[in-house]
Amino acid sequence: MLSPKSVKLRWLNNSGKEPAGLTFGIPWKEGDLRREESLALQQKGGGQKVAMQSWPTAYWPDGSVKWSAHAAVSKASAPDGYEVVKGNGAEPAHSVTVKETDESIVLNTGVITLAVRKQGEKFIDRILRNGVLMCSGGKLVAVKEGRSSVSGVKTIREESFACRVHKVTVEQSGPVRAVVKLEGKHRSDSGTREWLPITLRLYVYAGLETIRIVHSFHYDGNPHSDFIKALGITFTVPMRGPLYNRHVRFAGDSGFFSESPKTLHTRRTKGKYRELFEQQTKGDSVVFDAEEDRYFLGLLDDSAVWDDFKLVQRSADHYGVWKRTKEECCWIKAAEGRRAGGLGYVGSEGGGLAAGLRSFWEKHPSSLEIGGTAAQEAKLTVWFWSPDGDAMDLRHYDTKTHVESSYEGAEELRATPYGIANTSELTLWCTQETPGPQRLQAMREQIGSPPMLVCEPDYLHETRAFGLWGLPDRSTPAKSYLEDKLEGIVAFYQSEVEQRRWYGFWDYGDFMHSYDPVRHVWNYDLGGCAWQNTELAPNMWLWVMFLRSGREDVFRLAEAMTRHTSEVDVYHFGEYAGLGSRHNVVHWGCGCKEARIAMAGLHRYYYYLTADERIGDLMDEVKDADFSTVNLDPMRAYFPKDEHKTHIRIGPDWAAFSSNWMTRWERFEDQSYRDKIVVGIDCVKQAKFGLISGPTYGYDPETGILAPLGDDNWGRHLAISMGAPQVWFELAAMLKDPEWEAMMAEFGVFYNRSQEEKDLITGGEIKDSNFAHPVLSMAIAAFGAYFKQDAFTAKHAWRVLLQNPFAQTELREEAATVTYVGELKEIDWMNTNEAAQWSLNTIISLELIADWLPESITEAMR
Repeated sequence: MLSPKSVKLRWLNNSGKEPAGLTFGIPWKEGDLRREESLALQQKGGGQKVAMQSWPTAYWPDGSVKWSAHAAVSKASAPDGYEVVKGNGAEPAHSVTVKETDESIVLNTGVITLAVRKQGEKFIDRILRNGVLMCSGGKLVAVKEGRSSVSGVKTIREESFACRVHKVTVEQSGPVRAVVKLEGKHRSDSGTREWLPITLRLYVYAGLETIRIVHSFHYDGNPHSDFIKALGITFTVPMRGPLYNRHVRFAGDSGFFSESPKTLHTRRTKGKYRELFEQQTKGDSVVFDAEEDRYFLGLLDDSAVWDDFKLVQRSADHYGVWKRTKEECCWIKAAEGRRAGGLGYVGSEGGGLAAGLRSFWEKHPSSLEIGGTAAQEAKLTVWFWSPDGDAMDLRHYDTKTHVESSYEGAEELRATPYGIANTSELTLWCTQETPGPQRLQAMREQIGSPPMLVCEPDYLHETRAFGLWGLPDRSTPAKSYLEDKLEGIVAFYQSEVEQRRWYGFWDYGDFMHSYDPVRHVWNYDLGGCAWQNTELAPNMWLWVMFLRSGREDVFRLAEAMTRHTSEVDVYHFGEYAGLGSRHNVVHWGCGCKEARIAMAGLHRYYYYLTADERIGDLMDEVKDADFSTVNLDPMRAYFPKDEHKTHIRIGPDWAAFSSNWMTRWERFEDQSYRDKIVVGIDCVKQAKFGLISGPTYGYDPETGILAPLGDDNWGRHLAISMGAPQVWFELAAMLKDPEWEAMMAEFGVFYNRSQEEKDLITGGEIKDSNFAHPVLSMAIAAFGAYFKQDAFTAKHAWRVLLQNPFAQTELREEAATVTYVGELKEIDWMNTNEAAQWSLNTIISLELIADWLPESITEAMR
């Protein structure tokens, strides 16, 4: 067993060939790390110490550290990983420094100096490397498309916007990492309108030439008139020297588009000039003799000057590279491919700027554009939404709802994108010279798979990080059989993401809900059966699968879902702030706006493993989400207005609130949110049948008091299938309230009892019909069986899990080959609800009640 004084860290992926800044999280058992204790990072086995910056991200109730975050720099010198030990660490060779003036904030890594303006359009004032200007400005840009129709004639008008920064905050100031947060809005060139709020974070690390940028924009327009045509970030790059020593690079599928505004390619490029051309294409500077090379230089003067270049990824399966000589001339196609690497570079003598956008092709339409390469300054623009694609259309798919026919959640049409967001990540390299193919390839790999350190699954399990879950166990045939099923479900969804092309700026990261075997498609057009939008906690399923396996491919799947669901499926301001939209054809389309979709419990995994500040913001946004239910009662269709401010269910509503409050409590030691949890639990304790009562209550967000509305007023399956057990199990470890744990156990055992047995407990007051979908209850049932050592409930839980299709089907072998628009593989009964819940509940059951699982799978299936 690992000692808490030495925590082993391994690479999530290959440590990489390119130096990179690292930020990672470590969980601690209660009492193992006091907040005043220092930590050091060293190579495994007591090797060389490496500079590390540390800070707490969560606390236990006793004041000890629950999660810590750490920043370091990877220079690929520790392929076997690192370990964290108690004690003083090494000092960085070049500490990051942060200096603030009235106009700007200046960050110095020892290699580059970045000046950030506090106000105005130009958020980056300059970037210097060894005193040489690498970038003379950076700004955020957008284009709005306006549409009108007169007498049947449609007119499109475009309007340009640039973001004006209103607020700048230094969040960290070294010595290893510095973070600056900027907030602002896009203003029209005419100055008549401000919209599209942004949050932008800039990250620099000691001794590195890189800048990491996390860009989040929020939509606050009218989807019927405010169509975003383009959204991006543009950098001004000084150009020096002759045109033939200026360079443009784009990463393609596997190689690189490598050209110059003045290539040495002419019909006379032979002999030594052919060699110089090859040298130029590699990025090396070339030198001519004015007399000896006069004729060839004359040819170059006569050849075309290519001023502008762009790579456009229009879909997940196609990109094109184009170039032109000047604005009044046509673009000509230079290359085509399938999936570009998301990396662009422009530079000249003395170096240049490379920019890499993560999930470049996955979040299409995206593009990289380089213009003005023949001028004194070039523009390098990273388009999160490419102007070469159609404008964003955020309107709903219909003008009315379809509740009965299509499983939509409410009769009211509340399909608004007002308040949603989207986050993109990019990296800048400020290079001293034009990078060659090997360096470019290392950059591309870093964009696709940023280096990251993680704890071993054994240690995560030992510390009970994120509550109850178990490690893979193949010690018996039955356990091995179940492990195969768990892996098979993840593999199926990995292949579905690719097979069904679940990509795109607004879609990437989400899964679909349920399947249509007649058309051989997921229900992309059927109301509440289309996009999943966190229904039944697939986020938690993927994260738990990562925790127990440590697999990078699973981490990336969960990371993409977290980025999507925390931004797109949630309202960050406006009428529905703190709530999210239930599953629908359009991510923001359903009339049901609920706390469970936005709850912090879904995103805590990513935050604590990576210390991602954007996710931290989003978790804190929802701390008071319960107040939004006063304006939009989640039970309005079933409980009319009465003396209560609103009505909520113990789950998923109060469970979601409790995850928000627990997160606020542990991150900031804010006792008021801990007290709100305790008030709710005390109300449940006073209910006639404890957690079995309700599950709907009258609710006052000011006091946190739950008022009884009877003991059999709604289906119980939703109370425990949206992440409540996962939240409550971890909360129990913080509260240490035996009565609360006993109530959870009682509910778990009660759920699957017969009506006769239920009647003995409740006197017939609670009907069995309100305990539907037994498979959804297996996590809380397993807890009840373990807590009470109840063999009957444990054996029943295994029967339910093993009789489920996910236990009885070999997905990879039994997938049928069918033809839709093309040939594909399908499982015609597939649904993400049960895939997520069966997996989560099986993992918890293997952890808690494995003693009641027969060793033989044949015996277990009986």
